[in-house]
Amino acid sequence: MSASQEQYISSLKKIKEVEEGVEKEIENHRKEADNKISQLDADLKKAIADAKVEGEKLVDSSIEEARKKATAETEIVIQDAKSKAENISSQITTQKTQEIIDILLKGME
Repeated sequence: MSASQEQYISSLKKIKEVEEGVEKEIENHRKEADNKISQLDADLKKAIADAKVEGEKLVDSSIEEARKKATAETEIVIQDAKSKAENISSQITTQKTQEIIDILLKGME
């Protein structure tokens, strides 16, 4: 074999070694990228689940707050209605009493 053929074969071997090294690096980077994507996917799913739970808690607390506020307002309306009903009852009673007195007084004349 001639020196130029040996040099050519040696160059081919070096090129092949470099190619194999580059392929290994590419494979390692691809695996690393796949792992990062998998981790990001898991993190995203967890963040979505956590946000859903927090959202449900917020909705529940808002509903409870609204329920308490509505109950308080209802109590105020009921108390106001009771108070007005008592006033109306006492006014009617006072008016009726006055009418009865007037009738009695007229009957005594």
